Amino acid sequence: MKKVLIIDDENRTRSLIAKMIDSFGFDVETIPEGENVQSGIKAIEKHNPDIVFLDIQMPDGTGFDVIRSIGNKNFEVIFITAHEEFAIKAIKFSALDYLLKPVDASELKAALEKALELVDSEKSNGQFDALHSNIQSNEKRRLVLKTQESVHVVDLEQIIRCEADRNYTSFFLKDNKKILVSKTLKEYETLLAAHNFLRVQQSHLINIDYVDRYDKKNGGAVVMKDGSEVPLSPAKREVFFKRLENL
Repeated sequence: MKKVLIIDDENRTRSLIAKMIDSFGFDVETIPEGENVQSGIKAIEKHNPDIVFLDIQMPDGTGFDVIRSIGNKNFEVIFITAHEEFAIKAIKFSALDYLLKPVDASELKAALEKALELVDSEKSNGQFDALHSNIQSNEKRRLVLKTQESVHVVDLEQIIRCEADRNYTSFFLKDNKKILVSKTLKEYETLLAAHNFLRVQQSHLINIDYVDRYDKKNGGAVVMKDGSEVPLSPAKREVFFKRLENL
């Protein structure tokens, strides 16, 4: 039986999440224990949970402080948060999961099912290292890319472009490495738009910093610094050239 620990500063929220989880009928033990950073750390050390639902904003700090204080993070974590855009972006960049308050039962069930599938997989501290970097506003963003075989932590400045392949996205990096992940290009477009990335065509998202030139032949293409050519959609021409002017 897997142990599910619920850390939240509101007793009512802890109890409600525990009751919802119990109603799903999974083979898990729910432990609604931990109301702040210090008691949350103690609860993790005491119970050695498999999955931790962790509130972000607590009276004496944040859920990120809890994670930072735990040495051996051999559990899955699902953050619980009100709509804090910066925190959510940091979590998404780090390929970790989260739920918005008030917690929806169907979203809770889906998050728990996903976590249960991952519980016995090998853990990588790289994700949490990236999270600590991503929650610091003055630090460079790091993107966690999870494949079937590995967890890659990539600095945004290493990404030249991304290319869609149905529900998959290929990342082409500065060191000629290619990483294929099972997420749509749309998800990454939303995440990277504020970091000088532009979707220039339905299947292509590029890092503007790596544009070498625009080639007019064959209907027009963006040539990247690694020599790759990316088609430019007529609908994106104006915004593309404006972005180039601002470099």
